[in-house]
Amino acid sequence: MGSSTSTISLLLFLGLLQFAVSRHDYKQALSKSILFFEAQRSGHLPPNQRVSWRSHSGLNDGKSSGVDLVGGYYDAGDNVKFGLPMAFTVTTMCWSIIEYGSQLESNGELGNAIDAVKWGADYFIKAHPEPNVLYGEVGDGKSDHYCWQRPEEMTTDRRAYKIDRNNPGSDLAGETAAAMAAASIVFRRSDPSYSAELLRHAHELFEFADNYRGKYDSSITVAQKYYGSVSGYKDELLWAAAWLYQATNDKYYLDYLGKNGDSMGGTGWSMREFGWDVKYAGVQTLVAKILMQGKAGEHTAVFQRYQEKAEQFMCSMLGKSTKNVQKTPGGLIFRQRWNNMQFVTSASFLAAVYSDYLSSSKRNLRCSQGNMSPSQLLDFSKSQVDYILGENPRGTSYMVGYGHNYPRQVHHRGSSIVSFKVDQKFVTCRGGYAKWYSRKESDPNVLTGALVGGPDAYDNFADNRDNYEQTEPTTYNNAPLLGVLARLISGPTGFDQLLPGVSPTPSPVIIKPAPAPKRKPTTPPASSLSPITISQKMMSSWINKGKVYYRYSTKLTNRSTKTLKNLKITITKLYGPIWGVTKTGNSYGFPSWMQSLPAGKSMEFVYIHSASPANVLVSNYSLE
Repeated sequence: MGSSTSTISLLLFLGLLQFAVSRHDYKQALSKSILFFEAQRSGHLPPNQRVSWRSHSGLNDGKSSGVDLVGGYYDAGDNVKFGLPMAFTVTTMCWSIIEYGSQLESNGELGNAIDAVKWGADYFIKAHPEPNVLYGEVGDGKSDHYCWQRPEEMTTDRRAYKIDRNNPGSDLAGETAAAMAAASIVFRRSDPSYSAELLRHAHELFEFADNYRGKYDSSITVAQKYYGSVSGYKDELLWAAAWLYQATNDKYYLDYLGKNGDSMGGTGWSMREFGWDVKYAGVQTLVAKILMQGKAGEHTAVFQRYQEKAEQFMCSMLGKSTKNVQKTPGGLIFRQRWNNMQFVTSASFLAAVYSDYLSSSKRNLRCSQGNMSPSQLLDFSKSQVDYILGENPRGTSYMVGYGHNYPRQVHHRGSSIVSFKVDQKFVTCRGGYAKWYSRKESDPNVLTGALVGGPDAYDNFADNRDNYEQTEPTTYNNAPLLGVLARLISGPTGFDQLLPGVSPTPSPVIIKPAPAPKRKPTTPPASSLSPITISQKMMSSWINKGKVYYRYSTKLTNRSTKTLKNLKITITKLYGPIWGVTKTGNSYGFPSWMQSLPAGKSMEFVYIHSASPANVLVSNYSLE
């Protein structure tokens, strides 16, 4: 008995020592990670804006549709406001605050975190003007990605896209309902009336999502290429119900989870990812919490099946399941090359909160390869965060502004172009690519706290602005990181996380309004539409010697009223033959049988390779 006690004491000591000798300043990383959201703000910036190189932007958003859609967040390095990832960002920020609000408060960041939530929640209220109407996107990726401009002076199309009864989007409405329900918990004490308003919107959006079912990208088709709903909408319906139950304790939502768990995949899907598209692991974790709180009632058997899937997710992160998540040689979990870090932070957050749920219920994690202690789950979260902050084979911090060796050429329009406050000379749509995107120097504005896409499956990373798969940051990379960092600051001691979640009230901060800066008016270009458009589609595919090949067709259209001449096309990530264009040096031009493209006409070329579509950009042309 004495020997066993000594062993346990030694293990506890070693665990405490591991946290105590951590080389990383989690508090500094937490402060920086929250600051990043201020760099992503759209709309009228407030007097207490801390990211000083940003200014007001998107001030006419929604105007052409007769609705005020000013505000919200740009999702990544572009200037589009995509509703689905924005809502997921707000939901996970709220979850971080609900679980670890006290830790955020003790480190002086709760007020900033709540401000970040409110910036998104205020926008969602505007985007939901009627019970069965929700605006899910402002701008479109195609025209936006054609240009490289600061958000303060963007000239791209700012059209607003919505879902309604005739054009449903249960995934979008469900995620937004989840965000507003979670936000209502955050504001329950500090602003009860605002909390009630958020909850009303959440109820309406859930009813809209459930009664008029369909995938949002079938209604807002311009989102398909960028945030296509691969998982469908059933996970978002369960996710919204789980958050509405957390916010209300209404048995209706508990019954919804119990009655629909099997048919909607909540008890069937065993996942190894959690993110803006696939919510099942998050649903399963929340339902497991309800079960451990003793609230499952008549749905206990169903909720146990949810929990089994939640624990399979956790076990796969630890390498203790029948199907484990892939990891790089340096120990980072790896799902995909393009912005892999989103899965790292979300998995780390789920592991951290589930570790505390287990500690609170005095249980271990049950894996197919043996039981694991709650502390081992938390150690996993810590290992991932430490990798992010620089404990990796490259010694690179993937959080901009943290440490000394961090990305300097971030794929981000605002940070890569001189601040509008420093130089108001107009940056044209294509001129931004020529002058700022292609430059090899560090960004003129440090995007402090941004978590970039990260390394590949072999821990390799190239700090180049055109390497968008690895150097572009997103809001949903950072959102779950808030909770993990707040948790790690507090060390290995467990917390009672099975109590009803209520965010503490932040200490009041008095802000003196700063005078509005005077600036010379600028004249935007007359047209906001590009004269040249490019569209690509896959025409066919086949397998040869075990490798899948694709044939892509690319159409270039002259939308201007003049003749297009002197065309130069830049094509990157092309790994096969191409027909219908003439190569000159490092660029391509008209085919030999064409010298120009008349107004309103199109030209087409094709290529074959065994990869995703190549990157095709018009680098130069003249209109005569």
